Amino acid sequence: MTGAESLVRTMIAGGVDTCFANPGTSEMHFVAALDQIPGMRCVLGLQENVVTGMADGFYRIADRPACTLLHCGPGLANGLANLHNARRAGSGMVNIVGDQATYHAPLDAPLTADIEALARTVSAWVRTSARPQDVGQDAAAAMQAARTIARNLATLILPSDSSWGRGGVVAEPLPKLRAPAIDPHAVEAAAAALRSGGPNVLILLGGRGFRAVSQRLAWRLAHASGAAILGEFVAPRVERGAGRLPLERIPYDTDAATKVLARYTDIVLVGARPPVSFFAYPDKPSRQHANDARLHILARPEQDVETALAAVVDALGVPDAAYPAGADRPQRVTGKPSPEGLARMLASVMPEGAIVSDESISFGRGLYAETHGAAPHDWLHLTGGAIGDGLPVATGAAIGAGGSRRVISLQADGSAMYSLQSLWTQARERLPVTTVLLSNRKYNILIGEYKGVGAVPGQTAMNMLDLSNPGIGWVKLAEGMGVEAVQAHSLEQCADMLEASFHLARPFLVELVI
Repeated sequence: MTGAESLVRTMIAGGVDTCFANPGTSEMHFVAALDQIPGMRCVLGLQENVVTGMADGFYRIADRPACTLLHCGPGLANGLANLHNARRAGSGMVNIVGDQATYHAPLDAPLTADIEALARTVSAWVRTSARPQDVGQDAAAAMQAARTIARNLATLILPSDSSWGRGGVVAEPLPKLRAPAIDPHAVEAAAAALRSGGPNVLILLGGRGFRAVSQRLAWRLAHASGAAILGEFVAPRVERGAGRLPLERIPYDTDAATKVLARYTDIVLVGARPPVSFFAYPDKPSRQHANDARLHILARPEQDVETALAAVVDALGVPDAAYPAGADRPQRVTGKPSPEGLARMLASVMPEGAIVSDESISFGRGLYAETHGAAPHDWLHLTGGAIGDGLPVATGAAIGAGGSRRVISLQADGSAMYSLQSLWTQARERLPVTTVLLSNRKYNILIGEYKGVGAVPGQTAMNMLDLSNPGIGWVKLAEGMGVEAVQAHSLEQCADMLEASFHLARPFLVELVI
């Protein structure tokens, strides 16, 4: 058995049955093994940042890791931005990175690179399989690492001679690692803050705290104590809609966030990090909470959030509590596109069980308030701030859901250009993804940031943020990738096209001109 064959058989035995790939020469024996051994679904991406973004979206919905196949150091480098986002989302995956043969690497051929150094910038686990005999066991260890809560990016580097060499051995799956235990003192501190603080206490959810079970436990605590609940701005997957908690996130804008958080004397962190601004701004604080606020770390991102919340519920003996009356589902809206109108339109047509991949950037920051009454759905956000994840995350999410749920991709036009090849994969795999391309023909978020840092934009600066000269033909681009596309100029046009697309067993794109 070759090392590559032992790798494929070990991963299939361990439950990793989906491979997002952009292979090259060093990976051909692995590709051959995928061809010869049944059980692995292989999905081709035309650029590595699409590949890694798809694996991120897959994990967020499937709750289990896929693998990626990347070509040498440059291929890994191309995928680093969405690996950064995946790390911030706590998404698990096993990255298989091909490399030069061990005896060829010292010759410094053109594609030779320090892959381990690149991988460590985003990976919690990195290993190079130096011999065919090691590959299976290394793969089992990589899968074990990829299933670890919140620290689960694993990168296995596969020299080509370890891949084609004989002597490979299939390894048995390793047991899942337990999350670090919840500190009883942390439970006591959180309970004490909730007993005494009332409305001046904030329960701040992050990571798996956005799941429905954790939200309900947090609501029981808030309802009994009078505390408030918010989610951190970085939210990998939020279970929302009718019958669920109308949860809001800390605003992106640092002035708005500081104002929202100013009244809290105690903040209980549940899978969340202390709230800080995305960037530093002149004469503004980096920490968004009050200087004298007490931070209580109930559960770190790598711990079991649900267990931690349940422990505080038990400590306080609080009963179950019904959610507050939810918002009604909005009626159909008409008129020119606006953020509020887009939100209401989306909530009025969204099918039950939909998945929203949101890279609407600045246009979509206020979408939550108008979508609490939508049918139950999952909402996936850009987590690490590296734009270009919306289209590939939507693609991977559709595969992670087994093609059974409609994915709605809310996509800003500027960031869509980073990974538009995702549309080709959607067409190739016939995925139920509807993209709403928000076409304002500018990097609008950067115009806001320009003002935020106190700079005065002139003509040169504005030209660098403008996408209208020449205009980007999104309908033609989508059709060139094999995706049917139309243009809409009003919310009623967009709603009609969305509803029609939900009945299609293939992708569809609506360019909404703003």
